[in-house]
Amino acid sequence: MLRTKERRSATRSLRGWAISVLREAGAIRECETHGWMQERADPHARERAFDIARQDPPEGLSAAKATAEIEDVLNSIGDTCPECPPDC
Repeated sequence: MLRTKERRSATRSLRGWAISVLREAGAIRECETHGWMQERADPHARERAFDIARQDPPEGLSAAKATAEIEDVLNSIGDTCPECPPDC
């Protein structure tokens, strides 16, 4: 059976592309209450995001630059929502 690969929709920025890849891989999620992005601390999901970046970088971008952007976005996102009260 012939299968086609579905391309991701175009994003306006490299950071937006990285966030969409991280969401697709399940490496980040959105706080249900406040909307902040949170890292899920799932090493398998992180690796899936890096695999996507290496195998299917945005047009005109090298795999190395795509993986570097994934890393930059991950480093900028915490694992807790800054507006949610801490669990005691």
